[in-house]
Amino acid sequence: MTTELKDSETGIRYRVMSVRRTSTPEGLPECKWYRYVIGQGRSKIEGLRPGTLEAVTEHANTVANDLNDRNTKGFSYSVTHKRK
Repeated sequence: MTTELKDSETGIRYRVMSVRRTSTPEGLPECKWYRYVIGQGRSKIEGLRPGTLEAVTEHANTVANDLNDRNTKGFSYSVTHKRK
């Protein structure tokens, strides 16, 4: 089963682009696994998660919303290195 999600909202930088059923990763428990893709322009974030299509889609939307919140609030999660 595949769900393609369209970007119908304006002003959101990251969005869930797709959630697709995938095979169980090697060495992990056999169950329904889904691969989700969150995107912003050419930038893509992929994740794997077990569960139902609805639960994984909800998780991916939460991740996308969290990324958008971090960007609008001006947080930077880049690593800074101090010179020794």
